[in-house]
Amino acid sequence: MADAMSESLFDAAADRLRAGDATAARELFREAAAGGERRAAVIYTNLLGAGVGGPGDWPRALRLLKGLATSGRRSARELALVEAMALREDGSPVSLPEPERLSERPDVLSFRALFTAQECRYLIEAAEPMLAPAVVVDPATGRQRPDPLRTADSVGFTPPLETLAVQALNRRIAAASGTLFDQGEPLQVLRYRPGGEYRPHFDAIPGFSNQRVATMLVWLNDGFEGGETEFPEAGLKLRGAPGDAILFRNVADGRRDPVSAHSGLPVTSGEKWLASRWIRERPYEAP
Repeated sequence: MADAMSESLFDAAADRLRAGDATAARELFREAAAGGERRAAVIYTNLLGAGVGGPGDWPRALRLLKGLATSGRRSARELALVEAMALREDGSPVSLPEPERLSERPDVLSFRALFTAQECRYLIEAAEPMLAPAVVVDPATGRQRPDPLRTADSVGFTPPLETLAVQALNRRIAAASGTLFDQGEPLQVLRYRPGGEYRPHFDAIPGFSNQRVATMLVWLNDGFEGGETEFPEAGLKLRGAPGDAILFRNVADGRRDPVSAHSGLPVTSGEKWLASRWIRERPYEAP
């Protein structure tokens, strides 16, 4: 049971995190966790595993998760998912499915069964309570805003929400894409209902000093119609089984690739669930 001091420390930590001071926030979450504040213990574990606000320590974060799993169903499920993965000491994958090249230009690779069925269900169930209308980045301001271009619900697993299970999946995405874990933006989970779509667009944003050089998409479910991912310039219209993924490059010769335009076609029935991660040229820093 957390005492009043621990709850106050948790509130102070949350304020520091909102202010962009991850280092101070992480230490305050650690202190609050030591006083019995479970929410703080969960967030501190997540930050420690990801190396946010200080050096990363995956083995220690995993030990903390094992402690949380003894008294929390959600942590126990997360631990079971992580323990079912073949991971190295740093949380990265031991092996990956072999990629298949679908297109040279735009550069599109396919990975069969990048995620397991259990991992897909975990992401859907973790995301569903937090969904909100999806947004896009305004090229003029760099800020996110709603846009009829994208009619879906989404949630981003930002550092406080990025559990060790999500981190392990993001490390798998990084390994498959040949990039570093910290180059990725927060993993997004999206739900498209009938009529939902993402009209033709580019993922590379003009003016970004740290460009989105690649995108990984992972299908999380079946039981829907329509909703294919289309690359009109390449004549590709793609849909994978749950856990299948595609990786595509958004830039060529250092600039936005004009043939990388793509869309999520309208869903005609059922619900389509998708995980998406934008990968930056260099380590990503949240605005």
